[in-house]
Amino acid sequence: LRLAGSLERLGYLVREDGGAFRLGPALWRLGSIYRAQFNLGETVRPELRRLVEATGETASFYIRQGQSHVCLFRHNSPHAARHHLDEGAELPLTAGASAHVLLAFSDRKGAKAKAVQARGHAISLGERDPQVAAVAVPVFDLAGVFRGALAISGLIGRFKEKPRQSALAELAASAQRLRKILPASD
Repeated sequence: LRLAGSLERLGYLVREDGGAFRLGPALWRLGSIYRAQFNLGETVRPELRRLVEATGETASFYIRQGQSHVCLFRHNSPHAARHHLDEGAELPLTAGASAHVLLAFSDRKGAKAKAVQARGHAISLGERDPQVAAVAVPVFDLAGVFRGALAISGLIGRFKEKPRQSALAELAASAQRLRKILPASD
């Protein structure tokens, strides 16, 4: 009770009329400070690096911007022959695993979107570029709000079925880690 009393005095807890405690406004203030200082890149880039180390292929984080998807963050494969795309590149939402995930979890319309939602991922084999295969998963924040698509891409001749399935497991683990630390979006 002494600890609860101290937390109440500092605004971290509020005592209800019936004697029960609830969270206080000081926690909102701390959360606001955290969100204001939060840098998405500092959180996503280590996951991209981890994905490249685990798979040997290129890892990216995409967001939707109107009828396009934008590569916000990228970590390239160490292979000399690799899928390369610059950060900031804007691509149409018509093809590619990340485009399918972005459409499925932002529009949520149509049979294709429902299928991607049900699977929880998308796979693209030569859709945007005939030499590139990619897998992508959705990324959500602490509040469960969709934030973007996390993808791994590689040359189609090297990024075959078994490596794609391994990459999907790595992507799912990364998306879970991000979900635990991405602050709720506005």
